[in-house]
Amino acid sequence: MLLSAALIILTSLFLSQIFMKLKLPGIIGMLLSGIILGPFVLNLIDPNILNISADLRQIALIVILVRAGLSLDLEDLKKVGRPAILLAFVPATIELIAISLLAPIFFHITYLEALILGSIVAAVSPAVVVPRMLKLMETNYGVEKKVPQLILAGASIDDVYVIVLFASFIQAYQTNSFSLLSILLIPVSIVLGIILGIISGILLVWFFKIFHIRDTLKVLIMFSVAFLFIVLEQNLSAFIPISGLVAVIILGGTILKKYDILAKRLVGKFEKIWVIAEIMLFVLVGAAVDISVLVNVGLFSILLIFIALLFRMLGVWIALIRTNLNQKEKLFVSISYTPKATVQAAIGAIPLSLGIASGNLILTIAVLAIIITAPFGAILMDKTYKKLLVLHK
Repeated sequence: MLLSAALIILTSLFLSQIFMKLKLPGIIGMLLSGIILGPFVLNLIDPNILNISADLRQIALIVILVRAGLSLDLEDLKKVGRPAILLAFVPATIELIAISLLAPIFFHITYLEALILGSIVAAVSPAVVVPRMLKLMETNYGVEKKVPQLILAGASIDDVYVIVLFASFIQAYQTNSFSLLSILLIPVSIVLGIILGIISGILLVWFFKIFHIRDTLKVLIMFSVAFLFIVLEQNLSAFIPISGLVAVIILGGTILKKYDILAKRLVGKFEKIWVIAEIMLFVLVGAAVDISVLVNVGLFSILLIFIALLFRMLGVWIALIRTNLNQKEKLFVSISYTPKATVQAAIGAIPLSLGIASGNLILTIAVLAIIITAPFGAILMDKTYKKLLVLHK
């Protein structure tokens, strides 16, 4: 296991640095490291690591959501209001519908399997979007109309929305039944997740102000609470829907609201944790990719991804109707909603692990979506923000 860990870290860091030198996201290098070291190529990753890869991916997802929450000012969320809510649901829904209609034609899979695929691919990437929005907020680009805050808020809820849909579709596949009630319960799960996150955040702030402990211990406590949210969601799913991931984001946002000095310090801690979490997330999802499937479905997969992106961008423009954003700002928001990475890496391999017939295909398309859209969105955001957004002085 130690040899595998060393190979994972060294190879992924080496390849990620090469990609960053080429002005491309380092996560592509990490993905390729997983493919190269994984069981379908060199087979150099210890099976014990692969056996717990799902748990490691879940931890990585929690890291990025806590980090996003600690940077998400709830006052800004109130101010951006309706557009953020629409951005959270409309683009993902339109993209999911497009994929669910086209995938059965391209790949001869069932509509339910296509819905599972759509719910994976439709999520925007916190790993690519969050750092760039934080940078824009720090450098005052687009902040007058709160464009970065709008994207950050909408993208965070977008991820939770599609993950909840994904869980509903997986349950429908496993039980051979699809209930409209499960879709109607999505808003309930989100609201309950918000309430749980706020209450927990207030209690943690109270605890941290009374008991003066090191920030490292605070991080461990927040991790433990976030893990409990996920366990609570799983154990209560048969009785009451609660979105643990929403609770994780709101927990961070509540701490920022009630104890902003601490929140800013903790962001730095979670950024350091993300360094290793990001490596494990993308390397392990790359290791699960069967490249023979990639060869067989490559062209149709690429076509599906680009069509889905067009529908997603259409959804962004619909969500921004009757806002005060000009055409350039709307274009930037559309670009910012194209990258995919974190959620696809975190849940893309789940259908395969559950034995779903098209699991290999779903994972392959999820990885291709990362490889195509992460560089596409990242490069366009970096190259256009100074031209499309106004610098607030």
